[in-house]
Formats: sequence, C-alpha cells, structure tokens
Amino acid sequence: MSHKEDNKGKGSSHHTDLYAHIPLTCLPIVYHPDYNITFMGLEKLHPFDAGKWGKVIHFLKEEQFLTDENMVEAREASEEDLLVVHTKRYLNKLKWSVVVANITEIPPLIFLPNFLVQRRVLRPLRSQTGGTIMAGKLAIDRGWAVNVGGGFHHCSSDRGGGFCAYADITLAIKFLFERVEGISRATIIDLDAHQGNGHERDFLDDKRVFIMDVYNRYIYPEDTFAKKAIKRKVELDWGTEDSEYLQKVELHTEGSLNEVRPDIIVYNAGTDVLDGDPLGGLCISPQGIVKRDEIVFRAARRRGIPILMVTSGGYQKRTARIIADSILNLHREALIGPEALEGEGSSSMVTSMMSSNGSTGSTSTAV
Repeated sequence: MSHKEDNKGKGSSHHTDLYAHIPLTCLPIVYHPDYNITFMGLEKLHPFDAGKWGKVIHFLKEEQFLTDENMVEAREASEEDLLVVHTKRYLNKLKWSVVVANITEIPPLIFLPNFLVQRRVLRPLRSQTGGTIMAGKLAIDRGWAVNVGGGFHHCSSDRGGGFCAYADITLAIKFLFERVEGISRATIIDLDAHQGNGHERDFLDDKRVFIMDVYNRYIYPEDTFAKKAIKRKVELDWGTEDSEYLQKVELHTEGSLNEVRPDIIVYNAGTDVLDGDPLGGLCISPQGIVKRDEIVFRAARRRGIPILMVTSGGYQKRTARIIADSILNLHREALIGPEALEGEGSSSMVTSMMSSNGSTGSTSTAV
C-alpha cells in the first residue's frame, strides 16, 4: 500500500497513540480483554452479551488461527481522540451516571458512582472505540482489518443511544481523512439489523461518505431525519430469510461499490440479523451470516479496496461462535490473511439462488 500517514499541513491534528506502528508479524485483528463488560452481574440486565468479544477470541485461538502474539492489542481512545468527533458538552454528559444508564439501557447504573461507571462500562467502550480507529489505519496498510468489537452505529457527535456511547465508525473515518494521505472517500456498508442513525447524522452533509444501510424498517431507531444520509437504503420486513437477504446484500453491495469507488470500506457486520435475535426481528441462519460477510469481503477484494470490519450488534449467546466461524471462513476463502489473493466472481451460492428464483429482490428501496 502506498498510503502513508501525512502530518504535513495538519498542524491541528493532536498527538495520538492509536496510529502507533504495528509489527508485520501481527494479523490486523484488534482486541483487548478490556472490551468485555463484567460488573456485579449488571451486564446481564441488558440483552447484549457483554462478554461476546472475548468468546470470539477464545474460539479463534481454539482453531489455532490467533495467538496472543499475532493479534493487535487495542488501546483506549483518549479524550483528545474522542474530541475529533464528539463535542465537549457530550463527553461531559457522560460524567452523569443517569446519562450512561439511558444510553446503555442498564437502568441500575443510575445508582452507581460515576467513577465506577467510567471504569466498568465506559472504559471498555472507549477501548473498543480505540480498536476501531486502530483497525482503520491497519486496513489501509494491510488491505483488511477486523476490530472484534466496535460498531457503535447509534452514537453521533452529540448524542448516544442503543448501547452506543462513542461514535467509533465516524471517528475511524475522520481520523483517516485527517491523517492519511490519499484517503478522501469512504463507504459504510451497515448490515446490522438496526438503522445506523449515528454515523448517518454525522455524515449527513459530507459528500465524501457513501452510506449503504440494510435494516429492519420496523425496529429502533426509526430515525427519519438520519435516513436522509443513506445513499442506498434497503428496508427489510419482519422475518426476512436467507435467500431474499443475501440477494439484496450482494445486489446493493455491488451497486454501491460500482456507483462510488471509495478509498476505504467500513463494514458494520452486526449479527443481530440472526434468527431468534430478541431485537433484530429477522430470520437469517448462521450459514447466511457467514455467507453475507464473504459477499462483502469478496466485493472489496475484487476491487482492491481496503476493508475494516466491526462486529456491532448481536444479542444471543451463539453469536460469538458465528463471528468466529465467519472470520475463519474469510481466511479459508483467502479473503483475509497474509496470503489473501484477488477474488474473482460473485458468491456462487447467491448467484445460483438468484437464477433459481428468477428474481433479484427488487422490492427494496434504493436511494
């Protein structure tokens, strides 16, 4: 990759530890044990599996794909890092436990002193946010990167919600725009079951960012104002299944990348599309999620566009296994890893489905 960090003429850029040199011996997979939220059982009061990130790493180690030595250890985003996007007023609000309780949807946090909320809840989220920013730079340098956490797509510069306290997707993109020479266009492919209203609000008037969002139209956040930022909108109905879903993902991913060729793809790979998820309302199988991720990575690889994946929502105990299986499949398919090769052609499974159905699921809304 010819891109390099460019600090010329960027005197306003603050010093950050998040773009530190990473040895080539490390795979660009970012994680830290601090990602996991465990505190007096309070994390069990939210449907989110607040330890899923550590479980993903456990499964990847079990399969001998990852070791402590060959993964990248995330660093916590500092206040200066966060101020690249967030307002001082918003960050100050997080010093009130009641605000954090509302954002994370864990009401008992109201009764805890804020220093504990900072340490046990917000620090893990800041670590994941730092991980996303780090993974953005790694994706440019290596062609791909995975932050095993992150994907807080309901948070914007001045407000959080839906368990999202920091706007890590916006931050990763703005860091690249400010600091890396030649990076001036980004595409967000958001395949979490929920509309990504946070990054949509942040990039509403920014023509450098193309947003594709595929989501259940009937669930949170139903943010009509933010929808104006979506360039390719695919609104799904309750109970959408693999065949229709994968056709639409492939059709619109290809369409988005043909419409605008970005310098970086940020892929929000939520697993809350999984059948049985209490919040997503869709019926995608584990195999469907693995295939979905393959479709997106194959489209990026075929065009030679760097891709950063974040894991976002997913509210069942089995989602950690599915995320791990998907990463292992991407490796088997030579779409990630030091030996990743240029892929060719579209997903044979989806192509055969489309020909057998004689349809491309054209009922979706594409804007």
